[in-house]
Amino acid sequence: MIELHPLHQFTVRPLIPITVGGWDISFTNSALFMVLTTLLIIVVGLVSVRSRALVPTRLQAATELLYEFIADMVKTNIGNKGREYTPYIFSLFLFILFGNCLGMIPYGFTFTSHLIVTFALAGIVLTVVTIIGFKRHGLHFFRLFYPKGAPIYITPLLIPVEILSYLSRVVSLSVRLFANMTAGHAMLKIFSSFVVILAGSFLLPLAILPFFISVAVTGFEFLVALLQAYVFTILTCIYLNDAINLH
Repeated sequence: MIELHPLHQFTVRPLIPITVGGWDISFTNSALFMVLTTLLIIVVGLVSVRSRALVPTRLQAATELLYEFIADMVKTNIGNKGREYTPYIFSLFLFILFGNCLGMIPYGFTFTSHLIVTFALAGIVLTVVTIIGFKRHGLHFFRLFYPKGAPIYITPLLIPVEILSYLSRVVSLSVRLFANMTAGHAMLKIFSSFVVILAGSFLLPLAILPFFISVAVTGFEFLVALLQAYVFTILTCIYLNDAINLH
């Protein structure tokens, strides 16, 4: 029986049950697609640079163009001081992009449609940014929460607001990615369900309309997958800029 519920596709299922000390740490379908995403990135990277030909192959050219695109984004938003963090930004971009796109494959699983995953990614970003800030500026990093030139009498109100704003970056990053991927995939499943229902009834000719809508939504979802990876990484660059080029 085909499951038509639009949220059924987001169910996390254990593939290899593992329990340690009463804690369930089973290897799930979500974990599987994270591993597949990581392996796919590694394989594509190794294959694309294997020949290092003067006249690059299509895959090598595409990989180089993508890396240059990310490197230019880092330089534009952070400056030359941010060049050393380009590999991290590039890896983050590819992980989100490939994870989003693998979920578009039939019977695939979109782990970026789970808030706990996107929250973890955003939490890592904030942790890295904070560590870099303290490493570069020491205790002077706290100046980030008290903008230069701000009146001293609003300090009791300004600092808590700035700290809350800083911590809310995790929520902003995680919810944006999670919400877009979940909504898009749910909408795609709804229109696909219409195709299945109408195709199995006397209204078969009407199935062509939701079918074409499903095709259009699929193409749109691939665009959203790219845009969300871009938005996540460019916001990461902006946060890194705050930590590196402290104002």
